Amino acid sequence: MAVQAGRVNMAAGGQVGIPQKPVEGVRPMEPAQNPVIQQTMKLNSKIFIGVYVIVIFLGVATGYILSSKRVGPGMADQKPAMVKTDKVAGSTDTKTFKDSATGVIEKGGLGVEGSHKLIRDGGPSQTAYLISSVVDLDEYAGKKVRVWGQTMTAKKVSWLMDVGKVERLSE
Repeated sequence: MAVQAGRVNMAAGGQVGIPQKPVEGVRPMEPAQNPVIQQTMKLNSKIFIGVYVIVIFLGVATGYILSSKRVGPGMADQKPAMVKTDKVAGSTDTKTFKDSATGVIEKGGLGVEGSHKLIRDGGPSQTAYLISSVVDLDEYAGKKVRVWGQTMTAKKVSWLMDVGKVERLSE
């Protein structure tokens, strides 16, 4: 690259604006040798770390405060009341366990669907297959009862119910 009277000759293969020789009286900058610059960089690092720690602390504190507050009656961790008498046992949750049926409970389901079955008037087509995580259905085997539960999807049986409440109608 040749420089002639303030013009750059690109035919020589050089780059524009970058002189090939150092200019007299100009020294190249040395990176961060100035003590003021070094001090400023250390201060910036300390400020950044401090802000980061404060943000993490505030996030943890906010999560703790929000998790300990009770918002209202719709909280998921509230459990419905349970009842257990001589005639009735189970949950008082009528929103979840809204389906009901009457019949005699027998032990045994159909394959993996149901641990018990409710024999109802009208023949085998009216049989409801039962499971329960709330009530021990073995206590009611052979007895006429009314059950409240939630209908579930079944593959083999016509009616599969998760029983939430049982009322004994006769011995």
